[in-house]
Amino acid sequence: MKAIILAGGSGSRLGEITKITPKPLVKVGKFPILVYIMKIYLKAGVNNFIIALGYKGEKIVKYFIKKKINKKKLKFGLTIKKKLFNKSCNITFLDTGKKSMTGGRLKRAAKALNEENFYVTYGDGLSNINLKKLTKFHFQQKKLVTITAVRPPARFGEIKIKKNKVSSFSEKRPIKTTWINGGFFVMNRNFLRLIKNDSSILERYPLEQAAKIGQLSAYKHTKFWQCMDTKRDRDKLNEILNKKIIKI
Repeated sequence: MKAIILAGGSGSRLGEITKITPKPLVKVGKFPILVYIMKIYLKAGVNNFIIALGYKGEKIVKYFIKKKINKKKLKFGLTIKKKLFNKSCNITFLDTGKKSMTGGRLKRAAKALNEENFYVTYGDGLSNINLKKLTKFHFQQKKLVTITAVRPPARFGEIKIKKNKVSSFSEKRPIKTTWINGGFFVMNRNFLRLIKNDSSILERYPLEQAAKIGQLSAYKHTKFWQCMDTKRDRDKLNEILNKKIIKI
């Protein structure tokens, strides 16, 4: 199975950082976050990637091939062989449009593969997810889409109050009552029929409709997961990776 990595967003919430560097190339630890994402898949034996490009996509390509590229080639897909972490892989870079939304970007990228099932993830989140277990779960459930559900990291402490008296106080502990989209998917290509065009947002109609027709299953991941939406998230990932708190 191949992995599509959605790497075309502008990453505006990272402010000045992404005015120069596309979000997937923002460095955390020793490497850009995109490289760590690829490492997660390589460890699970997945070595074929489709990088769905958009905003400053040519910079992402240049990082891997170290030379100037013809942007026109990216419209049809530019495939290279590369060695990452002592593992060989094939990487296809595909321009999926600067203004495409996540659903439209996915639909364009999926044209570059023939597989019935494939992986999809965003270019801005890390996890120690067990992809082999995720894949097994997907095939057992026999749904169009399997989404990885994770607990949201706590940004604030929680105070429980009863009759003006604090009954409990917790400082930034993980929220245990809510699940959110962790961004590691396994999809069947028939799901793509629910994506209308470039302006389709994956997280809205396509996934909402899949849930409505009973074709969306959730694999619960309770261990490490961290996205990189803000500078604060970037700093947190830097600390985690530099101090080797979690091994990716």
